[in-house]
Amino acid sequence: MKTLMFASALIGTMAFTPISLEPHPHIRGAIKELESARKELQTAAHDFGGHRVEAIRAVDAALVQLREAEKYDKK
Repeated sequence: MKTLMFASALIGTMAFTPISLEPHPHIRGAIKELESARKELQTAAHDFGGHRVEAIRAVDAALVQLREAEKYDKK
């Protein structure tokens, strides 16, 4: 009986616990958004007043930092 009560309590608790298969969904989302922005910048018909090249560099630098941050996850 105690085992059944423990199992019921555990299952009940798990029902209200958000489960994420990905440890840092916001970082992963930021990477996807930056990759999309990079493609847009690369295929743009104009240079945005000379800022396109520098924007691509900044996106690349941000992607490097986010990917490095993922490596140091302690979870």
